[in-house]
Order: sequence, then C-alpha cells, then structure tokens
Amino acid sequence: MKCDKRYMLLYAVTDRAWVGKQTLYQQVEAALKGGVTCVQLLEKELDEAAFLQEARDICALCRQYGVPFIVNDNVDIATACGADGVHVGQEDMGAEEARRRVGENMILGVSVHTVEEARQAVRDGADYLGLGAVFPTGTKTDVDVMPGETLQAICTAADVPIVAIGGLNRDNILQLSGSGVDGAALVSAIFGAEDIEGACRELLALAEKMVNP
Repeated sequence: MKCDKRYMLLYAVTDRAWVGKQTLYQQVEAALKGGVTCVQLLEKELDEAAFLQEARDICALCRQYGVPFIVNDNVDIATACGADGVHVGQEDMGAEEARRRVGENMILGVSVHTVEEARQAVRDGADYLGLGAVFPTGTKTDVDVMPGETLQAICTAADVPIVAIGGLNRDNILQLSGSGVDGAALVSAIFGAEDIEGACRELLALAEKMVNP
C-alpha cells in the first residue's frame, strides 16, 4: 500500500489520555465507523510487549475497514505488527534511516515545519508530510504555531500528500480551505468527543469541504 492523498482526508491520531469509558480499541473502531481515512497509533507509555499487542489488534481492525494503519515513531513495532506505515518527527529517527529500515513498500510520514525540512523529507523518501501545529494545541505544548504563509509554501514546494495537524476541530477546520493541504489530522476532536462516530461523520464532511471548497 502506497500513499494516496485520500488517506489524509480525516486522519485520526490516538491519545491514551481519552481512554476511560471505552478502550482505545473501541474508540478507534468508533472512529473507523465514522469514516476516518487513516489511523495513527501514538503510544508513549506502554511497554514494548503491550504496545506490540495493541498495534497488532488495531492493525487488524483497520484492515477490516480498508484504512491505512500507521505507527508513530517506533519502526520496530511498525514492522513487527505488519503496519501499513510509520510516522517520524524531526526529533525521532531520521527519515532516511526510517526508509532504509522499513523498505520501499511501507508508507513513511514525516513531520515538518519549514520548506527545507519538507524538501529534505521528500528526498529522504517521505510518502506524505505532516504540517503543524496549524493552530494552538494542548496535545503538544512544545510546538510553535505554523504561520499560514509557511503552510502554503510547503504545500507548493512538496509533491507528496500533506496533512495538517495541531489544534484542529469542527470550528476551525474550514480556515484551511484553499491552503493546499489534503486533509486534517485530529486528536482530541476525535478521541475526546462524547460520540466519536458522530464527531467523525461531521468532521469528514467538513474535511471534504475544506479540500474541495
């Protein structure tokens, strides 16, 4: 599976902070029922064995829905569970090294913040880019908000699919209309919702309107 820009449309990034009434697996399934087009598993707390088991379970779930499953940062877990891809940030394993380790058939996503980082990531083998934070976010407090001009410049400079992330929700997603991004990655707007499936249905309609204004 290689990266089609349609996978970026409504990109769900998990966050264990919202696990409570439902397990993470149940939350992801609700998001898939609501129409998310990609799922990224982000785990910073689980030990390797628990992380791998969770990754295998959610990977199998995503397969049922025909949706790409991406593992954040951990190349070993991504390859061991048979994920469709791995996503790395600027502080994680370098994109060139990640590409070498996962081979040519796995999707590689890279977080970038400047035009030069974007160009380098593409040269290193990135199949898609994550841009952000596009709005203030409580999920990652150490990230500056990306100016709109930078976002548009990266979209113009890079010839791979692009997903925006950071503080996106139902109230601001349409502000990215015409920016050139191919979709929106959301965390709390999905997994912090009371009705995850319903929230995703609404967000998917808004994302489609955003990319086709």
